[in-house]
Amino acid sequence: MQTFPYLTVLIAAPSVGALAIWLVPGPVRRYVRQIALVWSLAVLAGAVAMATQFQAGGGVQFAERHVWIERFGVSYAVGVNGIGLLLVLLSALLVPVVLLAAWREETSPARQAHYAALVLVLETFMIAVFAARDVFFFYLLFEAMLIPVYFMIGSFGGADRKRAALKFLLYSLAGGLVMLAGVIAVWTEGPGGPDGFMIDSLTGFAWGSETTERLIFLAFFVAFAVKAPMFPVHTWLPDAAQQARPGTSVLLVGVLDKVGTFGMVALCLPLFPGAVAWARWGIVLLAVISIFWGALAALGQSDILRMIAYTSVSHFGFIVLGIFALTETAEVGASFYMINHGLSTGALFLLAGFLIARRGTADMNQMGPGLQRVTPLAAGTFLVVGLSAVALPGLSTFVSEFMVLAGSYQTMPTQAVISALGVILAALYILIAYQKIFTGPPPAAPDPGDAGARVSGRDLNGRELWVVGPLIALMLVLGFYPAPAIDVLRDDARTTVRQATVQAAADAADAAGADDAAGDSEATGDGDATGDADAAGADDAAGAGDATGDGDAAGAGGNGDAESLDGSAEEGAQQ
Repeated sequence: MQTFPYLTVLIAAPSVGALAIWLVPGPVRRYVRQIALVWSLAVLAGAVAMATQFQAGGGVQFAERHVWIERFGVSYAVGVNGIGLLLVLLSALLVPVVLLAAWREETSPARQAHYAALVLVLETFMIAVFAARDVFFFYLLFEAMLIPVYFMIGSFGGADRKRAALKFLLYSLAGGLVMLAGVIAVWTEGPGGPDGFMIDSLTGFAWGSETTERLIFLAFFVAFAVKAPMFPVHTWLPDAAQQARPGTSVLLVGVLDKVGTFGMVALCLPLFPGAVAWARWGIVLLAVISIFWGALAALGQSDILRMIAYTSVSHFGFIVLGIFALTETAEVGASFYMINHGLSTGALFLLAGFLIARRGTADMNQMGPGLQRVTPLAAGTFLVVGLSAVALPGLSTFVSEFMVLAGSYQTMPTQAVISALGVILAALYILIAYQKIFTGPPPAAPDPGDAGARVSGRDLNGRELWVVGPLIALMLVLGFYPAPAIDVLRDDARTTVRQATVQAAADAADAAGADDAAGDSEATGDGDATGDADAAGADDAAGAGDATGDGDAAGAGGNGDAESLDGSAEEGAQQ
């Protein structure tokens, strides 16, 4: 039994580091980058230490609970299952990567300190939201993480950063307000009491009516769809990614957007199984549209940051498809996809930032062509990371995308086959981008009087290789040997699918029972009609008995059918 409060320490440590950076005296401020990096590496070491104690298949672990607002049943309750653990590790990994990538982006010590502190505050919220086991606590974190991101976009970004930050905030707040209505409904319509907001208490709870369950589900799902982002509530993402620093986009798309898909798995599926059965086909349709909309929009972009943002819309479509396919294979694939997308898209944003710093533009038509002749390391690295977005075999994204499509084919083959065509579009937008920037004749020698001439021909340096190197290494390792991650995710995926499908199976059994009952009534009516005919003067009284016997036999047959369907439903729930 784990007794050390790993999660509380991991949640508190980044905020303590941020406070220390904000309060550091003037003469020491020139060292804030080093302080922030060392602090984030210490958090990463703590997350790795926690992961070594995690037991695959052991359910929620490292659980802690302290009553917070007793009257309303609100608690500080944390704990992680397999998917929560991997997302905590992803968050802890990407923070030092982002801090190292931003090493040269600011010359002012005060602004360096402010940005580093915001990144650490955001890390606190990221770790906490993936560990939250209380719905109200989850909602508070879901909203609170908007604050550091808003300032990271609005204070450190491009020329139109304030508009992009405001658009991000308005979309997120709108989704959060809808979710707040769902949280209030959980309190008024749920079990209430001191455990009224605990996820474990709400799992399997019988909501008052189908309408109530569906409305609460929609309140949560809409908020998660905005965060994910899914079509048609995705339009805030390209603007935010274009105007934010590449490092900010890494955390925004690589981690924060996963809160949406994580919420679908952790809250929507186990808490509202009846509503999931009702809405899943419509959600899958939106997921398929997202796959193609995002890919086609990416093909039409000249700005590399907007292109990467739209690829994420497409990839999130695959994740949502896997979540609502409701098979164990697809569920594992979708959860694994969240991790792999954070690695590959994070690396793409970082490489884009390095290229923009060299060429002075984000327009792919002006970056190249022919950069592979002068920056071969950057070209090779971009190609490997880009191919991970195409799900090339040997890279980790291939494993997750294959599992999503194979698992989805078991329950919705048409949607899976159509979605697989999105891989072709992925190859197009990555290879066309590579062709624009890196292939062709080498760029002309820059004018010595040009301010950008001194940086235009530099290849990746040692610091930049340390930024993207670990991400590529993980993609390769998990591509050839994904078993450790899959083993951590498998049992939780099986449990989630069982929780989400039990209501659908029960509804199918009830419907079958109702049909059989109607059949019994009709059969009995036929028997009565025959009896009436005999009573009117039929010669053979035994005919009435035979007819009645036929009616009874039909009823027995109907009951047998109902029992068979009930058994099938139970088997489906177990699977």
